[in-house]
Amino acid sequence: MDWAEYVDADAERDLVRWRRHLHQHPELSFEEFETSAFVARNLEEWGIPFDRPQPTGLVGHVRGRHPGPTVAVRCDLDALPIEEENTFDFRSSVPGRMHACGHDGHTAILLGLARTLSGLRDEIHGEVRLLFQPAEEVLESGARHMIEGGAVDGVDAVLGLHLFSTLETGRISLASGPVMASADVFRIVVRGSGGHGAYPHQTVDPLMIGAALVGQLQTLVSRRVPPLEPAVVTVGTLHAGTATNVIPGSASLSGTVRTLSEAVRDQVERELRAMVSLFVQAHGATAELEYQRGNPVVQNDPPLASFLRPAAAAAVGEGSVVALPPTMGAEDFAYYGRVAPSVFAFVGAGSREAESDFPHHHPRFTVDERALGVGLRFFLEAVERTSSGHAELPSRERSD
Repeated sequence: MDWAEYVDADAERDLVRWRRHLHQHPELSFEEFETSAFVARNLEEWGIPFDRPQPTGLVGHVRGRHPGPTVAVRCDLDALPIEEENTFDFRSSVPGRMHACGHDGHTAILLGLARTLSGLRDEIHGEVRLLFQPAEEVLESGARHMIEGGAVDGVDAVLGLHLFSTLETGRISLASGPVMASADVFRIVVRGSGGHGAYPHQTVDPLMIGAALVGQLQTLVSRRVPPLEPAVVTVGTLHAGTATNVIPGSASLSGTVRTLSEAVRDQVERELRAMVSLFVQAHGATAELEYQRGNPVVQNDPPLASFLRPAAAAAVGEGSVVALPPTMGAEDFAYYGRVAPSVFAFVGAGSREAESDFPHHHPRFTVDERALGVGLRFFLEAVERTSSGHAELPSRERSD
């Protein structure tokens, strides 16, 4: 029996039930105590041993009766600090907290995979490791904590997915190479000498310098990065001053840098540091720069992506498998790709009929719940290919 055939109407109802429970009870990054307890109760019920490499993270172990590879499958648990504006019955019960990125659905899908695999131990070759990861939404990165805690020690491949509201329900995107960008953060404080707004010539105006620096930073992309290499430099905040007639003594800026290659990432950081220093010096000011690296590029291992494409086709049909261009959004799933070959798929969850076509992180975001079954079928088809003993995992191709 094809493993995906276990996703019947009853299984899909359970996926919806789990997802709605999680949606009603959102928890922020590294605070997912009730969420992880909910996962733990279900794993215990299905006889799946688990450990905790991190206080709110769990790793379930489904060990087969036959030797074979160790394949990890990951979901993320955390919600966002957003006030939900949906009005359905299972909307968030916690003020200022909301599952606005689909992690409730991801967790439900991995629970569905866990339950199904718990009944297939006689057919599994090797181990399927279930990663219930906290804190995807913050720079601190739950993935790094899971890796440091040994969650993926000895794994041969890591699989993940993201429900995607901008992709139509019933479609899966499975691309090779870079699929999501790196994400770094910078904070700049420009220091001048303030004074009366009527006498700017007696000051070194950090607000004027900071405002000019916003535009100057855009030349990093337009004039320094090769035109065929994607990169984004966005200044998201600019703060200075307290009164209309006072030139402040300092101005602060912060923003993000996104790239699709480590070489361009290194270049932008290097040249941003130089530009900030030289630009403010030319205006008689000084600057303090904090540059913090976040998630690396999400790279789909090409041989593994090719190996798993038939799994996507089996889940939705060959004509519904696409390869979306890379997005400049970021995901800490990228860290797993530094440990083992990895593949990250996008499962369509957008439907105007289901009112699930709002962008991620929007206060009215939701997912088309039909996508939950699609995600589970894809994972089952993928794990059957990697762990049923019928085919060998491809060898790794490094792309970083």
